[in-house]
Amino acid sequence: MSLHVWSSAHYTIPLPDGHRFPIMKYALLREAIVAEGIVPAARVHDPKRLALIDAARVHGADYLARVLDGRLSEAEQRRMGFPWSPGLVERSLRASGGTLEAARHALDAGIAMNLAGGTHHAFAGHGEGFCVLNDVAIAVRTLRAEGRIRRVAIIDLDVHQGNGTHDILAGDEASFTFSMHGGRNYPFRKVPGTLDIELEDGTEDTEYLERLAAALPGVLAAARPDLVMYLAGADPHEGDALGRLRLTFDGLMRRDALVLESARAIGVPVAIAIAGGYGRHIDDTVRVHCNTARVACTFL
Repeated sequence: MSLHVWSSAHYTIPLPDGHRFPIMKYALLREAIVAEGIVPAARVHDPKRLALIDAARVHGADYLARVLDGRLSEAEQRRMGFPWSPGLVERSLRASGGTLEAARHALDAGIAMNLAGGTHHAFAGHGEGFCVLNDVAIAVRTLRAEGRIRRVAIIDLDVHQGNGTHDILAGDEASFTFSMHGGRNYPFRKVPGTLDIELEDGTEDTEYLERLAAALPGVLAAARPDLVMYLAGADPHEGDALGRLRLTFDGLMRRDALVLESARAIGVPVAIAIAGGYGRHIDDTVRVHCNTARVACTFL
C-alpha cells in the first residue's frame, strides 16, 4: 500500500512582490514528495472543487457570496492577508476539497493527507491569517451530514492557535479541539478550544514532545473520536521566520509519529492537513512537510 495525497498546487494565486505567504511551497512539495519516492505520482490526486453546499455548512451566505463575487472590502482583504482574485477563490475551494477528500479516504484506508489545508484562522463570517475557508470544520460537518462520522478530534500542532476552528466548533460536544501552540504568537487574541497548551518562545524538542505525549492519551480518551483531523504545521521548526519555537527536523518527525501512534493505538483513522510553514529557507518548510508524509507512510 502507499499513501494517497491530494495536492492543489496547480491552483495558484497572484501575490505582490515581497508577500510573505510562501505560495511556491505547494508546488515544491508536490514535486519533492514524488521525486524522493515518498508517494508515487499515481497516488497524488488533484482535488475536486469543494461544493458550495459544503462550504455553506460552515460559512455564512453573505461571506461566501462576497468571497465568490470579489466584493470583499479592502479591510477584509488586509485581515485575510491576500488580495482578492479569481485564483484565490479557486485555490480556496480546491484546497478545502482536498481536505474533505483526504478525510473520506482516511475513513476507508486509515490515513490520508492533503498537501495543503489546515486553514484554521478562517471564521464563519470572515477570513484572516492567510485563511479564506476553514477546511477542517467543513470536512467535519460534511462527513457528519454524510453519516460517515459523529465524533472528531482535531489535533492542531501548527505553531499558531486555531482560533477560527475553535470559534466555529465552540459548544459542539462531539468535536474535541486540541491546540498546542506558541503562547505569545499570532493570533494575539486566542479563542478557547477544548484544550489549549501554550508554549514559551524557544521551546525545544524535549519539552515539546514531553508535553504532547502527556496530553494525547487524555485528548483521545475524552474525544472518543471516529476520526482524527491532524494539522501538521511546519512552523514550529527552528528555521521558521514566524514560529519562535526551536524544534528540529527530527523532533517534528517524532511529533508526527506520536500523533499517528496514539491514533493507531485506539484504531482511529487520521486525515492530515499541512497547515503553516514560513521557513527562512523554503526548502526547510518543504522538508518538514515531506517528512510528515514519510512518517505517515509507515502507518499504512
